[in-house]
Amino acid sequence: MAVAVEEIVRRAGGCAVIDGGFATQLEALGADINDPLWSAACLITKPHLIKEVHMQYLEAGADVIISSSYQATIPGFLARGMLLEEAEGLLRRSIELALEARDEFWKSTLRKSKPVYNRALVAASIGSYGAYLADGSEYSGSYGEDITAEKLKDFHRRRLQVLASAGPDLIAFEAIPNKMEAQALVELLEEENIQVPSWICFSSVDGKNLCSGESFAECLQFLNASNKVTIVGVNCTPPQFIEGIIRELKKQTKKAIAVYPNSGEIWDGRAKRWLPAQCFGHKSFDALAKRWQEAGASLVGGCCRTTPSTIRAVSKVLKGKTAYSATQI
Repeated sequence: MAVAVEEIVRRAGGCAVIDGGFATQLEALGADINDPLWSAACLITKPHLIKEVHMQYLEAGADVIISSSYQATIPGFLARGMLLEEAEGLLRRSIELALEARDEFWKSTLRKSKPVYNRALVAASIGSYGAYLADGSEYSGSYGEDITAEKLKDFHRRRLQVLASAGPDLIAFEAIPNKMEAQALVELLEEENIQVPSWICFSSVDGKNLCSGESFAECLQFLNASNKVTIVGVNCTPPQFIEGIIRELKKQTKKAIAVYPNSGEIWDGRAKRWLPAQCFGHKSFDALAKRWQEAGASLVGGCCRTTPSTIRAVSKVLKGKTAYSATQI
């Protein structure tokens, strides 16, 4: 585990808290994200709301905040008629907004007589190729026969370069649905000699395999061999599967494990709406979070449909009385 991550996990009492659903909270603040760029559209239209969401999660106790770049891609911005320089500028802006929020929040924390937070880390979000397609394939891992590992590397390369150079503490590859993309990302980190510590989190619909049906074990074979990837885990996955996944990962890797599942509702990628399912309330979610910590997770948070109140409850249950001691890394 990277030194900064090790330190924040230690200061958090053994399990650091990741923030929660970003698009969920943007919508709560009035943003319209019915857009191929999803939450990244706000980088163009309402960047102040992005910063506000970061601030809300920091206030809730997040030790790691994730940038708004999950669905921000250079091809996606170019399709809007933007110039390459403008597209790259928006990628950088996603990191700047998170860093600004982190630094401003930390400054205000230090002014208080009894500071109660850790200085958070900023993770640069990189979504899957399927997230860019916005056709539901990020939930199946089926990209078609024409897509190769080399094409995936070419797709991700410039975005990775730009985000890594913008000053994040971590790179967060999120909701990766298949083995080929995970392997392409590991190779790309080596080819570009990225020095920012990275995590790769997969998505699963059955709690046993990736969305593609491939096993976690197949992916861990090459992830374990990479010194660029310091954390592995899952996100955007139903919460009832998380404990079992952690226990399986613990058998197969010595890397730190991050988990940040969704609320339990199911996203219909084609209809672009949430389907009712077993939806865990905040009380249940934080009780589960404690079990995830006990199972071996080093970083725990929430994904789609979780909110700052979810993360506040998670932070409270994971950190207890030691949760809020202002410490700087």
